[in-house]
Amino acid sequence: MAMSPSVQYVLTDSWTMARRELAHWARQPGQVLVALVFPVMLLLMFGYLIGGGRGVTGDYVDYLVPGMLALTMAFGLEGTMLNVTQDLNKGVIDRFRSLPMTNGAVLVGRSAADMLQSAVVLALMTAVAYALGWRAHGGPGVFLGAIGLLLLLRFAMLWVGIHLALVAGRPEMVQAVQILVWPVGFLSNALATPDAMPDWLGTAVQWNPLSQSATAVRDLLGGQGGDPGHVGAAVAWPLGLLAVFFPLAVRRFARLGR
Repeated sequence: MAMSPSVQYVLTDSWTMARRELAHWARQPGQVLVALVFPVMLLLMFGYLIGGGRGVTGDYVDYLVPGMLALTMAFGLEGTMLNVTQDLNKGVIDRFRSLPMTNGAVLVGRSAADMLQSAVVLALMTAVAYALGWRAHGGPGVFLGAIGLLLLLRFAMLWVGIHLALVAGRPEMVQAVQILVWPVGFLSNALATPDAMPDWLGTAVQWNPLSQSATAVRDLLGGQGGDPGHVGAAVAWPLGLLAVFFPLAVRRFARLGR
């Protein structure tokens, strides 16, 4: 079936903007390197230096790796947020909006580039985890399903970050917004089980969308602490966030300068 012209314009414009973001990688290799190395450092630090795993029985790395993969998908949004606010303040987005370009293609292209980087980060972390002796149980289809859940979480968090960046408007405000991401990330079961926490804290941790994704990924990858009952929530939470923040971000972008 032939693609409608409107859809074709959206895809073409979004891919053009994604290529712009990818071209920045060649000019800013340090930023890309930090984005790749930082989550690996966290994995090694919590797995072998700090330890942790309160309430975890058996091999802690088996519990930690899926949690760190999920945690990484929630972190690292500051790069995207900073780029959006810099484009706003330099007038780049105003110039893009003056072009015959579909509304929101700048944001979609930005998110596409971020998703590609996130996939590379997942591949690198998985390779490092395998080198450390961690193994995923189950077939390729189950493994790809777990990766799909992680990327879905990343995509949802990304649009939350884009909307907050458009609201913040200035690069110096990104740091203040970024601080809010850390409690959400660490107030989860990525590093320790809720059973080892006070009841009130454990309840909050269990309701954290990041915990839902981590638990579902552990189940799919055969790790300790997995529960198949969380797979539905691991899909529903990101879709719910997308349903709220995707239209908010596009609407906010459309109203810039009015």
